[in-house]
Amino acid sequence: MSPRERWTVYPLLFLAIGLAVRSVAVPPERLQVEELEAVRIVCGEIVVSVDDETKLVHIGRMKGGGGGRVEISDREGHVAVAIGTPADGREGTIEFFDAEGETTGLLDASLLSPSDP
Repeated sequence: MSPRERWTVYPLLFLAIGLAVRSVAVPPERLQVEELEAVRIVCGEIVVSVDDETKLVHIGRMKGGGGGRVEISDREGHVAVAIGTPADGREGTIEFFDAEGETTGLLDASLLSPSDP
């Protein structure tokens, strides 16, 4: 490759690499859309919040290495209901919490009889 060709190819190469990395380098706060339509979304977690950043719904991995978990919070952001799987098993559970965050009720597979669907 001649020096003249290098002066053409290498700047274009760095421009292409820069444009490819730009989407990774842009902070998530700068990416805002009013509506997103997609057939499939693959992500690590989903958080639904209101204007004051209070989390209303959190979908992600359960703490401690468990499976998936969906947490639904009240208007102050305190978790009221959680659906998920524990770290030490496969059975699904539904937990209910009081205002202090203490578990007030728990539904799991042990409450169902084997004949129930």
